[in-house]
Amino acid sequence: MNDHTPRHGRNEPSSMFFWPTADRPVAVKGDGIYIWDDDGRRYVDASCGPQTTNIGHNNRAVVEAMRAQMDDICFAFRSHFKNGPAERLADRLAVLGAPKGLTRAFFCSGGSEAVEGAIKLARQYAIAKGEATRYKIISRLPSYHGSTLGALSLTGDPQMFAPFAPMMQTQPKIPAPFVVERPEHESEDEAALRYANMLEDQIIAQGPSTVLAFIVEPIGGAATGALTPPDVYYARVREICDRYGLLLIYDEVMCGSGRTGRYLAGEHWLANPDIVAMAKGLAAGYVPLGAVMARGDIVQTVEDAGGYAHGHTYSAGPLACAAGLAVLDVLMDNDLVANAAEKGAVLKARLEGLMDEFPFIGEVRGKGLMLGFDVMADRQQRIPLPPSLDAGSAIAQACYDRGLIIYSRRMLDGVRGDHFLVTPPLNVTSEEIDLIVELLRQGLSDFAPKAAAVMA
Repeated sequence: MNDHTPRHGRNEPSSMFFWPTADRPVAVKGDGIYIWDDDGRRYVDASCGPQTTNIGHNNRAVVEAMRAQMDDICFAFRSHFKNGPAERLADRLAVLGAPKGLTRAFFCSGGSEAVEGAIKLARQYAIAKGEATRYKIISRLPSYHGSTLGALSLTGDPQMFAPFAPMMQTQPKIPAPFVVERPEHESEDEAALRYANMLEDQIIAQGPSTVLAFIVEPIGGAATGALTPPDVYYARVREICDRYGLLLIYDEVMCGSGRTGRYLAGEHWLANPDIVAMAKGLAAGYVPLGAVMARGDIVQTVEDAGGYAHGHTYSAGPLACAAGLAVLDVLMDNDLVANAAEKGAVLKARLEGLMDEFPFIGEVRGKGLMLGFDVMADRQQRIPLPPSLDAGSAIAQACYDRGLIIYSRRMLDGVRGDHFLVTPPLNVTSEEIDLIVELLRQGLSDFAPKAAAVMA
């Protein structure tokens, strides 16, 4: 090996740095729900990376569309030129967002950028309306909205936030609606309304004239394992936002782009957002792409006041937007949003079936193919497994060893326990669901004796 030969093997030093993770093989090929490593081993990508590869790997229609765009032009700076793919993608998204009033689009390169763009749009709208005192954005604890400093200030994860706290504006939080943890005398809807009313309490505590917006993942992602509150929650949230003049921002970076059985997860409720952040499945991992969708009147107000003061080098790049268009075509031409709803119901039922076999599964939750489950020492009393068991890593690794990739995370240092997302591509088949569930069963079986020892 000379200095110009890249290092490929496992357990070899790398010039790249990344967050701490177990040593991993080199991915060399993808097709559909599968990835192959450099030893020829096949993995079932049942998490779509971090809920990204929504139409599966190596879709030839998307690859060919990208190649065709590359033959024309790869980059055109938005300040110098418009470009066809960006204009067409914005038009397509405006049609999809129209029922929610979301008719304007801004393109960026990823989820954290989209959240940053959304909150900066909200702030500029307030200033344009003469409400410059509004700057606070309420979010939930736990939650995840990104890792750039603005997005991180919204992220409800004290451990992630703490090292950077002196560098940013701390934003207020309210508890995420884990209604499963409600008192015995309380119904799910009553618990959901109690959690929603915490938004009003926080607005009053902060001072209504200082609060700009409430940002929330309509179906939870990495931080809450597909947390899905009862329907009354979002109706009440929308009512409170209207009462106090707040903008409602949906972070659909993970749960959007068809994953939940609707193109936008917020479509499951009548509580229309004012702004939506999107990424991940928007271009399905073929190229980095994110978007801010917003009500037309919000954007027009900002434009009339001098224009949207925000942007990036790669905003609305033609290659990325061509990929986004092709992904949208695949999604719609193959009815994959409906498939997500149909196959998601099957997969959710199968995951719920595993609860009989594995008493340490606490709850299965989610919609469509945005599904998750947590693990608990006591399901009824919601007592988490001891953090020392490191259940998330242990179960995820046991599955990985069998060629199944699921997404694991620990909420708030294990206070609510470890959880997992099972989020395969939206074109997953019934046979592939069978395979996912069987491999998951094997991974859970590996961990079962450890759980039984602390549950006895």
